[in-house]
Amino acid sequence: MSALEDRLVAQIRAAGLPMPERERCLIPGRRFRCDLIWAGPRLVVEVDGGTFVAGRHSRGSGQAQDAEKHNLLTLLGWRVLRVTTPHVRDGSALRWITDALEKGAV
Repeated sequence: MSALEDRLVAQIRAAGLPMPERERCLIPGRRFRCDLIWAGPRLVVEVDGGTFVAGRHSRGSGQAQDAEKHNLLTLLGWRVLRVTTPHVRDGSALRWITDALEKGAV
């Protein structure tokens, strides 16, 4: 769990949205953990920190692993939102999560 994830969870709490599960494995036989999960509406939010400082999510191997996880989740019927530091800071991430939870459709 990261400080950026904690910041987004605090925004979710302040907005009165349902609280997500955190750091759960959803892909059978794989060790991929998902950052934020809402099981009912089948929504996953991946918080990609370090994208502007050559972190894991901006390197080729990290991007390939993220793409694999995203694709496997999609094939299992999950909706996946990926957010970065600027999205959390400017409120975009919270707006997208709110919209996804309100729509609730897969």
